[in-house]
Amino acid sequence: MLNYVLPQPISRAGQWFARSGIQESSGGVARYYRADLGCNNAVSTEITGYAVSTFVYLHSIAREAPFLEAALRAARFLTRTAWDGASNAMPFELGPPAFAYFFDCGIAVRGLLSAWRVTGEDEFLDVATALGESMAADFACGDGGFHAILSLPGKRPIPPDAARWSASPGCYQLKAAMAWHDLAEATGDSRFRELYERAVERSLGASSGFLPGSADPLKVVDRLHAFLYFLEGLLPSATGNRCAAAIRDGIDRVARALREAASRFERCDVYAQLLRMRLYADWAGVTPLDREAAKFEAAKLAGFQASASDARIDGGFYFGRKAGAALPFVNPVSTAFALQALALWEQCRDGGAQPHRHLLI
Repeated sequence: MLNYVLPQPISRAGQWFARSGIQESSGGVARYYRADLGCNNAVSTEITGYAVSTFVYLHSIAREAPFLEAALRAARFLTRTAWDGASNAMPFELGPPAFAYFFDCGIAVRGLLSAWRVTGEDEFLDVATALGESMAADFACGDGGFHAILSLPGKRPIPPDAARWSASPGCYQLKAAMAWHDLAEATGDSRFRELYERAVERSLGASSGFLPGSADPLKVVDRLHAFLYFLEGLLPSATGNRCAAAIRDGIDRVARALREAASRFERCDVYAQLLRMRLYADWAGVTPLDREAAKFEAAKLAGFQASASDARIDGGFYFGRKAGAALPFVNPVSTAFALQALALWEQCRDGGAQPHRHLLI
């Protein structure tokens, strides 16, 4: 990707990531900043994995050394602090390390691989590979799927909670399973590609019943976020007929549901994920870009960015709005998805080079 001057909203978001304190001195990244309470939530391995990918993406477009340095601090937190090499486990949080999530592990793998591609450091590939193998072995269900959560240290499955999509297996897990596709490319090990391909087939079969999934409109919006993870996970196979059809149909379903719910509840990350999917689907030849819809979603995204004299807030993106009022969570995942979606939209309008799928946060 060619270096270019970051537009102001993207630059401000990048500076929030680098300077707000959301990345703590350990290198780990907090789940969010509570603007009303003035404190970070706990450090999360999932969010730290996303942060590695975000800093690598920012470095790829701005070529600013502090972004790469921050990426490496976050990656080394995952390999040297969070990763338990003795038991091959990546806990959800460290204080104490009580649970491991299949989804979080996949995001950590993808973050580590993004750091490895930039540096070539074996440490990142070695831990990513071991974690990918742990995902396959430790989370496996008897029915061919994968448990959502394991308790630590014994790695016992936690029973699914039908009221919480993140606590149950589902099609959204395909974004995490995309880590296996990336590992297959990085290592040449065909076992990882087979794992990803099986996950695609299973997710396609399970996806039809995921939406709306609840009679509560607010919960439906949360599930839109998860359903977009499923669509993102299809990108390595986007040119296949079934996957392409699922992407086209999924984009339309999410867009309709999002607009219907907007007066009650909006999530920044849903707008960002939807805009990214439109762009990637267009670049993959799956469906032409609806430019009016993309313009609308980019404008909506811009409205979630915080402006404040407080560096812990300024430039970050709020998680969401209920009945038009911003919720007090300045969220690194919302910020990461939003800055990338806006940067890709700028590139699309300017006729810039298409980004590699590896750079998808």
